[in-house]
Amino acid sequence: MAEKTISQGVKSALELGPVLLFFIAYVKMKEEVYTIGGTEYSGFIVVTALFVPLLLISMGILWKLTGKLSRMQILTAFMVIFFGGLTVYFNDEKFFKIKTTIVYGMFASILGIGLLLKRSWLEYVLDDFLPLKPEGWMILTKRLAAMFATLAVANELVWRLMSTDAWVKIETFGFPIALFAFFMSQAGMLQKYSDDPEADA
Repeated sequence: MAEKTISQGVKSALELGPVLLFFIAYVKMKEEVYTIGGTEYSGFIVVTALFVPLLLISMGILWKLTGKLSRMQILTAFMVIFFGGLTVYFNDEKFFKIKTTIVYGMFASILGIGLLLKRSWLEYVLDDFLPLKPEGWMILTKRLAAMFATLAVANELVWRLMSTDAWVKIETFGFPIALFAFFMSQAGMLQKYSDDPEADA
């Protein structure tokens, strides 16, 4: 399918909408217990079960509109389906919470392996959107690998030591804000190592 362009607003709505709906549904259903097929499920488990198809529908619409999905989107969808399924099957919310640790840990590991091979695999993913000189890619990759590792450790501490309520709020808002702040903090470095002739001028 040929790649198409859509507005940033529509793209953001499709990417962030399911996560925000998950949070809203959790707030409304967290105190409820639902009996399905003779088994009791907490509101968190039911919301997780609803989140999986919602995410797939959203990604399907995004793919239909743009003609492509990023590798990160595909990996995230797979992890949500896999760990969401385990959460519902075993009726245990920890599987969905561990997903975040594994996703961030996997990103950190992939970038770290590339660094050991003296390559920036981040450049392979983002080169079309972020033109940087080779040394800039290496610096950004090292910093982002460290950031992902930090988030993985943080998620483990949050879900093991704090309430489900706190985890949902931090997962929905805290971690994305932390990543946004990280990239904002790299603005000076990105400008310094920009490989865009217009930016250099």
